[in-house]
Amino acid sequence: MEGGFQPDLSVRIGPLELKAPVMPASGCFNAGREVAHAFDLGQMGAIINKTVMPGYRPGNPPQRILERASAMINSVGLPGKGPEDFLNNQLPFMRSVGTRVIVSIGGLSEADFAQLAALMDEQPGIDGLELDLSRPNHVEREPFALSAKLTAGVVRAVRRATRLPVIAKLAPNVSDIVSIAAAAMEAGADALCVANTYPAMGIDIEARRPILGMATGGLSGPAVKPMTLRLVWQIAGALDAPVIACGGVSTAEDALEYLLAGAKAVQVGTANFSNPWTIPQVIDGIREYLRRHDIARVESIIGAAQPFRTDGSGAPAQAGGTAWRA
Repeated sequence: MEGGFQPDLSVRIGPLELKAPVMPASGCFNAGREVAHAFDLGQMGAIINKTVMPGYRPGNPPQRILERASAMINSVGLPGKGPEDFLNNQLPFMRSVGTRVIVSIGGLSEADFAQLAALMDEQPGIDGLELDLSRPNHVEREPFALSAKLTAGVVRAVRRATRLPVIAKLAPNVSDIVSIAAAAMEAGADALCVANTYPAMGIDIEARRPILGMATGGLSGPAVKPMTLRLVWQIAGALDAPVIACGGVSTAEDALEYLLAGAKAVQVGTANFSNPWTIPQVIDGIREYLRRHDIARVESIIGAAQPFRTDGSGAPAQAGGTAWRA
């Protein structure tokens, strides 16, 4: 193939076809308004909002953000004005971008999720729902994503309430993420987002108190990528489930690792705060990688680092683990 060919970056995630395997993570892009002048948002695979909750939320008390080496801890608490404000002020912009519109919804009960899912089902121009099951820095109740049973219950309630594709966003801080992922898929999810942030905290050694207003928050950024990469690899190796990877993507190399591990696409979160051009740079880097290796379609490399089959833990099931898919 000649060096100027244009690789096909489109990917299929359940019933959704995306023009590229890169999108923002919920809560880290504000639907792209601030950077719409900087690059064409339409080149992204999808656009995602900050999670909509059933009503007005003030969010957590300050301090909400804490920077650490290669990471950030946030305890924002999903502040928002509720679904009516989202429908009137955010969704119209998201629909104008020219790419897939995925709406992130959350709640404190199955009924909350089902109600929001039914509401979004009535709106034109929405291509899918992402369920924020894992909220690591809210104290109202234990996150649904820590339990296979609770995860399945929410997904099942949403599935009954909508015809839209459903993406279940999972928590990383569990002992067996494969069983929870399987429960989500069996309950009717079309895809999985792996994963949310990791519970974390910081302490002011002079005041001898936690720095964040809620004491703990969620760790994100480059520091979490190796851990989330393993989770993606485990799930992709054990289940026939489309996975969107979310955790520490700041370069094309990060995204490519996730794709090779078996993810169909990636989300960019924390990197957007320090480099608003991260998403187009990642897309360009994936395209250049495919050109350099004379690969016509990005889907050709998805899962290339997976063994043929695993035992569910992510370790090769075959003795020695020598059988690898090229």
